[in-house]
Amino acid sequence: MGCCSARCMLILLCCLQLITTLERQVFDFLGYQWAPILINFFHVVMVILGLFGVIQYRSRCVFMYVLWTLLWVGWNVFVSCLYLDLGGLSKHIDVLSLGAASHGSWWKDNGLGCESGGFPSAGWQDQKNPQLTTVLSCWLEYPNIEILHCIVQLLVSLPGFVYASYIVSTFSDEEDSFPISGDFYHQSKPSQLLLW
Repeated sequence: MGCCSARCMLILLCCLQLITTLERQVFDFLGYQWAPILINFFHVVMVILGLFGVIQYRSRCVFMYVLWTLLWVGWNVFVSCLYLDLGGLSKHIDVLSLGAASHGSWWKDNGLGCESGGFPSAGWQDQKNPQLTTVLSCWLEYPNIEILHCIVQLLVSLPGFVYASYIVSTFSDEEDSFPISGDFYHQSKPSQLLLW
């Protein structure tokens, strides 16, 4: 196995997927976005399954990773369309928080370079209610940050899909050409046993 083999590349891509998904999971937990939390959890499980399959030469595990990657790409395209308001979708609906209307993207109120302002009354400024503060301007708007998360996931997942598909075909070719049947471990030859 060389340094740039398909197995090594898929292992590297799976590790990158785990890191980026766990980072995304933290910010989805902070924003109480329950649908992405569940999907991210399943993604972590499937990436670990795919990683196990690559390391242990299990084509079925890698095949499950390939199937999940197709769903994961679809999910990221959906989330991107949601935040871009494409296809009749809107970022103002509460589909990602599963109906909890007060919850949304953590980046909406805590974005990069955001300046937040409150109501002009001194009494309102002392309140800690996040719904009473308004965000005046941000260096990078929250939909763009969420879309960047999706783009990173797509940039890691699509090559992972290609490498995993190649590995599944390679593993299945090796399994088909393996000359020993599954009953090999249960057979014993009496002539060899008598010589010992």
